[in-house]
Amino acid sequence: TLAATARHCHIAVMKSILITGASSGIGAAVALAYAQRYGQGGCTLALSGRDADRLQAVATACRASGATVSATVIDVTDQAAMRQWISDADTAAPLDIVLANAGISGGEDEATTRRIFDINLTGVLNTVHPALDCVIARGRGTIGMVSSIAGNRGLPSAPAYSAAKAAVLAYGEGLRGRYAHRGVAICVICPGFVRSRITDQNTFSMPFFMEADRAAQIILTGLNKGTAKISFPWQMRCIGWILRALPSGLGTRLLSRLPQKE
Repeated sequence: TLAATARHCHIAVMKSILITGASSGIGAAVALAYAQRYGQGGCTLALSGRDADRLQAVATACRASGATVSATVIDVTDQAAMRQWISDADTAAPLDIVLANAGISGGEDEATTRRIFDINLTGVLNTVHPALDCVIARGRGTIGMVSSIAGNRGLPSAPAYSAAKAAVLAYGEGLRGRYAHRGVAICVICPGFVRSRITDQNTFSMPFFMEADRAAQIILTGLNKGTAKISFPWQMRCIGWILRALPSGLGTRLLSRLPQKE
């Protein structure tokens, strides 16, 4: 009906999404998915990343689908810069959805370990808290926090990565309950192996590997519904449950056989 069409167009026009780590992988794929679905209705995207060239390429692709895009090179560990960027984006187009996606992986030397925690955990905090200030004031909004299936247990093959993702998972679960009555949906996203610059570095077998565009559609659907935990693919979700349930000693013995991150 005309009324239904008008309502759909109104929702599309109001779609304002902010994504960190949007220059590649999941972040880029989610940005493009939102642009393709809502771009013709007036979708606004605020994107950030560390690589200017890749970020601009993503922004150009999103604009080609009709979205209005601002692309900002920013370090998610810079608390003041992140707060200013998110505040400015919200002023320009009140945010409906914020996706704290930026993340890295790598070896386990001390410098790399600290960098992993800085980006994968502190970077999430630097995204979530300014976003909360914006959406709580309006009494509506969705905040997505990217964890991982690896966040279900400390992995000997990637201690820092799994620990940071575990913190994001637990924190997101706690925040959801705290702010549900304020009209804010907190969604924790736990992917398995998805094509990205992180998985491109892996030299070992990655079961149930998924392309980024497929993962983006799952994430988009979950965020739009306000799903508490967006965990996929289902096979890896089951593995996550098993990892959580394993006794500590047995889990350590089994998981210590996994290949190490280089």
